[in-house]
Amino acid sequence: MSSDADTTAPQTAPEAKARASSYTYEDLLACGRGELFGAGNAQLPLPPMLMFDRITEISNEGGAYGKGLVRAEFDIRPDLWFFPCHFKGDPVMPGCLGLDALWQLVGFHLGWLGSPGRGRALGVGEVKFTDQVLPTVKQVVYGVDLKRVRQGKLVLGIADGWLEADGKRIYEAQDLRVALFQS
Repeated sequence: MSSDADTTAPQTAPEAKARASSYTYEDLLACGRGELFGAGNAQLPLPPMLMFDRITEISNEGGAYGKGLVRAEFDIRPDLWFFPCHFKGDPVMPGCLGLDALWQLVGFHLGWLGSPGRGRALGVGEVKFTDQVLPTVKQVVYGVDLKRVRQGKLVLGIADGWLEADGKRIYEAQDLRVALFQS
């Protein structure tokens, strides 16, 4: 059979990009526009709610549980939108934004695996904050370690996650739950 008639042809450029092992900011914006995983599938939020600048590593193996991982980075600048309003004279990144970034990464992982549907956070088991992200922080690193991935009629990811500010782990979240839903 010639390659022209082969129904298992190599991935097109967008499909290949959807399964890369790292992503630039421009790639993340394409995901937010619905271009990375296809219309109706997992999308990241667009800025200002996109809470990381790049995904440095993503895999369906490895991590604390051997079921996959995602690592991402966010460059902190004193002029980020949330510092002037949270709180005036006492700027700090809202903890809920760091938590949302972890949910975003779990949902991205499900889309990256090729699962269809739109991502929605379903909950979290436990969250612990031991410090805060101030405007003096240079970089936040997020980590998500998948514990369970279900890809059937229900597409569900359960993961533990963490946030490090300039190398110090300051957030931990257990049992982050994200599902993909089809209309």
